[in-house]
Amino acid sequence: MELFISDIIQAKNRIKNHIIETPLVFSDSLYERLSSNVYFKLENLQKTGSFKARGALSKISTLTNQEKSKGVITASSGNHAQAVSYAASLFDTSALVVVPENTAQAKISGIQRFGGEIVQYGATYDEAEKHAEQLAKETGRTFIHAFNDVITMAGQGTIGLEAMLEKPDFDVILVPVGGGGLLNGIATAAKAMNPDVQVIGVQSEASPAWHESFMAGRMVDVTYQASIADGIYGGIHEAPLQLAFSRVDGSILVSEESIAYAMKWMAINHRYIIEGSSAVTIAALLQNQVPDIANKNVLCIITGGNVDSSLFMKVMNAHE
Repeated sequence: MELFISDIIQAKNRIKNHIIETPLVFSDSLYERLSSNVYFKLENLQKTGSFKARGALSKISTLTNQEKSKGVITASSGNHAQAVSYAASLFDTSALVVVPENTAQAKISGIQRFGGEIVQYGATYDEAEKHAEQLAKETGRTFIHAFNDVITMAGQGTIGLEAMLEKPDFDVILVPVGGGGLLNGIATAAKAMNPDVQVIGVQSEASPAWHESFMAGRMVDVTYQASIADGIYGGIHEAPLQLAFSRVDGSILVSEESIAYAMKWMAINHRYIIEGSSAVTIAALLQNQVPDIANKNVLCIITGGNVDSSLFMKVMNAHE
């Protein structure tokens, strides 16, 4: 697997009429707290409520008419499923989506809103993915992987391209990481435009497969706990991990408590409703886990806002 800036530029040209070029917003609150120039790239304002629309559009826009006639299938914790349903509706094909049984209701409603047919299967993303791959073989549908695909990664990388075109002098970019597609895409785009920028993945302690594997330099087995950051929950694949070794500079783990606190902090200080998967980067900053950023330009990728309302209210009522 390889990914180049040219792939990301091509993806941008394919999807530009179907996405929102989301804003970069400066955080006065974090400047007061950290003396750092922190900016948010607000993909919670993206079509379908998350960055996943970019990757799904990038992939589905390349399918042949014959492939589209058979439809597409995917597995997802929710956001990618919504994105695939949205992209399928724009490119005249049908979407079958397999989601874990514990997927947030807000995400299930989003899938249905865009016309995706839902199959709930398994307790984890990994179980849902295996089932979806089997269904793809049985039905002839094209499997749209959430992160283990160069064309999908290129779509996600358009976030980094947009951000660096708007502000080329970022010193550090913090990216939520589950399977590594977004992280690799952003790192590829950012370093093509500024080789000195540091790109760091951030993950929950409850689902540390990427972090532990990246730090070990190889795939390792980990133990999983329940996580508020369900969008970056689950296992990883070898190819994205190997790709990251050539372009990603570091990895940070944050606690579940710090993620919940960061969600509440963003709602109070910026009036943004963000999901746990988005909040990991804010958590890392609020817990002072990102070193040497005083007077530096820092970009936080806010990946989505599709948080279940009952979970959000629970978060807001905690940490008084």
